[in-house]
Amino acid sequence: MPLILEVPGWRRLQLSHLVMDLNGTLALDGELADGAYLALAALGQRLQCHVVTADCHGNAAEIFADHPLALQVITPGDEAAQKLALVRRLGADEVCAVGNGANDVSMLEAAAVGIAVLGPEGAASAALAAADVVVPGALEALELLLKPQRLQATLRR
Repeated sequence: MPLILEVPGWRRLQLSHLVMDLNGTLALDGELADGAYLALAALGQRLQCHVVTADCHGNAAEIFADHPLALQVITPGDEAAQKLALVRRLGADEVCAVGNGANDVSMLEAAAVGIAVLGPEGAASAALAAADVVVPGALEALELLLKPQRLQATLRR
């Protein structure tokens, strides 16, 4: 069942997919943000969750071994295009994308909703400009989708 939001003055959102960058967004130094695993499990009841990563720490499969999300390991080189291709393949109008890096800009722009995470690793200024919403951490991004009235309130025009 998709997440449906009527955003006053903007648009109707029907989200079916969540695409999240791993390192710098959902994890720091290869360690998943506190509470993120449980929040992703709860979101999995409403959205198909996808984690996209170059797996620079080599532990993404281990982190999500017992989680039913889709893990997409991308190859080095033109990571931005690979992330964008995933969002488009899923149907950009039904995707919420979450990221923090310069290589997340295209997916943030293309998605129905783009959320930039300004966490301990920082965020590329282009990612902040491309996003519809900016949050201070991964858990806050996930909570916007778990409590969609928050997202609705932030996006209303």
